[in-house]
Amino acid sequence: MTYDALDPDRQTAFWAAILDRPHDGWVVLPASDEPATMPIRFVLSREAKVDRPHLHPDLTSSSPGEQEATVARALGLGARHLDIGQGGDEGHVVLADPEGNELCVIEPDNDFLAGCGRVGCLAGDGSYATGHFWSAALGWPLVWDEGEETAIQSPAGGTKISWGGTPLMTSSQKWRPHLDLVPSADSGVADEVARLVALGASYADVGQGDVAWVVLADPDGHPFCVQPRPPTAGWGSSPTLGR
Repeated sequence: MTYDALDPDRQTAFWAAILDRPHDGWVVLPASDEPATMPIRFVLSREAKVDRPHLHPDLTSSSPGEQEATVARALGLGARHLDIGQGGDEGHVVLADPEGNELCVIEPDNDFLAGCGRVGCLAGDGSYATGHFWSAALGWPLVWDEGEETAIQSPAGGTKISWGGTPLMTSSQKWRPHLDLVPSADSGVADEVARLVALGASYADVGQGDVAWVVLADPDGHPFCVQPRPPTAGWGSSPTLGR
């Protein structure tokens, strides 16, 4: 997942500390001892955050003590409590990172996130159609399909991605977090774009100009990027969420 950030270095350091993961200066790397997880990248943007993100991480806890420690560590590193209309009797804690991006620290014994690793879920704003689009795009099976709510997970396990169904949030600005995809080793950007468009994606203009990647939007209009496959390790198999 990629975040636009006013201060990428600070954001990278914050998230690396919260997740207890290594980083290479701009990417928080997956933990080697967790199930399949995705890296988190921060790229420089001059646009301050205004709206709630359409994706946010849910962090898991193995005990009440660990949940409390994660919240305390986050607050000490510059996070703050965030009111999004929750009732106050929920087991999870809603925070905002130093640039105001939402995250939740989930209570222990949450059955939905059992075995998912530290980043248990990317909780998304999205319709039923978008959940099924991403299932087909990534080759990740549906692990929840009830009413308009959907969730997918890699066959290798790890982080889930979920969508809450309609009504959808609206945004007056470019979405700050988004997903990056890279083609398989035997494919290219053009082939991957064609495949995704055939599944229901559309071309999107977020002011990217002349760049090496292609910006598309899912069926709900949320942008994501198809990036060229770099000559470096760590990007996994495809279609994959790249860094």
